[in-house]
Amino acid sequence: MLAMSNKQSIEVELTEKQIEYIDEMVERFMLPDRSKAIRCLINFPREEKSEEERVFGEIRCLDC
Repeated sequence: MLAMSNKQSIEVELTEKQIEYIDEMVERFMLPDRSKAIRCLINFPREEKSEEERVFGEIRCLDC
């Protein structure tokens, strides 16, 4: 039996370069849309707890 989706829409502010990157990943990995790409970015550290510090622990300021 398939679980019912409980997805919600949220607003996220991104720079032009970040949007370009998301779009590149959508195309490269044949994802259905930007939302799927962003969910992948969130789900990776959720599933790989050992990667949380690497993803969220270091402050990266590529667009400052």
